[in-house]
Amino acid sequence: MNDTPVQDRRFHARRRAGRLLSAGRQQTVRESLAALAALADGPYPLDEPTDRYGDGIVRTLELRTAALLGKPDAAYFPTGTMAQQAALKTWADTHGPVVAMHPLAHPEQHERRAHQVLSGLRSVPLTGAPRQPAAAELAELDEPYDVLMLELPLRDAGFLLPGWDELEALYALAERQGRPVHLDGARLWESAPHFGRSLPEVCARAGSVYVSCYKSLGGHSGALVAGEAEYVRRLKVWRHRYGGSLWQQWPAALAALAGLDRELPRLPGYVAHAKTVAAALAAAPGARVHPEPPHTHQFQFWLPYPAARLEEAGFRQAEEQGVSLFGGWREPGPHPGLSMTEVTVAADAADWSAEQVTEALDAFLALV
Repeated sequence: MNDTPVQDRRFHARRRAGRLLSAGRQQTVRESLAALAALADGPYPLDEPTDRYGDGIVRTLELRTAALLGKPDAAYFPTGTMAQQAALKTWADTHGPVVAMHPLAHPEQHERRAHQVLSGLRSVPLTGAPRQPAAAELAELDEPYDVLMLELPLRDAGFLLPGWDELEALYALAERQGRPVHLDGARLWESAPHFGRSLPEVCARAGSVYVSCYKSLGGHSGALVAGEAEYVRRLKVWRHRYGGSLWQQWPAALAALAGLDRELPRLPGYVAHAKTVAAALAAAPGARVHPEPPHTHQFQFWLPYPAARLEEAGFRQAEEQGVSLFGGWREPGPHPGLSMTEVTVAADAADWSAEQVTEALDAFLALV
């Protein structure tokens, strides 16, 4: 069960709600097990032996992901944090331990600085601004770096992506400097529409690409890192050293394959609809949407009320009206007096019109 009374109340309130705008309902163990069992009739290699240390269906997932990203090979990891460490450590073996990354990047903010504490790497900040770095900033770094890491999109800055020309300029500068580029692409799957390019085009000049199996795809867990065959061969050595060579991982691999079939084709539609939802939310008094319009199907939404009041209003609307608009709220700054929630526009939001968003938001604000 959930860890806190707030999480427990949110779980039950969202499950009772008939309509959800952001993200989806959390499943029970029974529901997750039934959904996994339902895949038995799908087009998956289920009559082969269960995987052993990464073969079988896990290998099927690796090769399919590599093809989707335009890379020769990929390696599966049980967690994204492990995948990031192994990817950067593999580059450190041939190039060096200094990684240029944004201070808001996932390894700095959400991995307890494992790249420094466990992997012996050192980070160099690309920029102090809450946005994607520019090639000029990379060129002006006053200390050397060995690997360039770009988070696409940059989640903690608002799921921000660079423009295509900006991304190409970063790639080109790193190439001229002889430095490999690693993409932290936990949410890369939904980034292609912003660039107007295919995923292989986005990834073509990156030496390694990390993607998540459950963010956006709805899998159970896990991540993959794709790259050239020799790089992936060396990457798997670090996967073993970090404890990622598990005896069996077929449930997670099967759920990830289903996510590639079901959710990946829907993501462009989610991205397009997020612009409609964001515009309706931004029209509320004192509201802010960032970025406006959204770069992916996720964005930040700010309102001028304390987080606790917004949380309570959300619970009441779900419990009393059967409508749940948002997840949790927090007051992180940089806008004093405003609280922020992250909005994810996915399948449950697909049939919401702009007028319905406005009506439901008005009802929500009446409860604040």
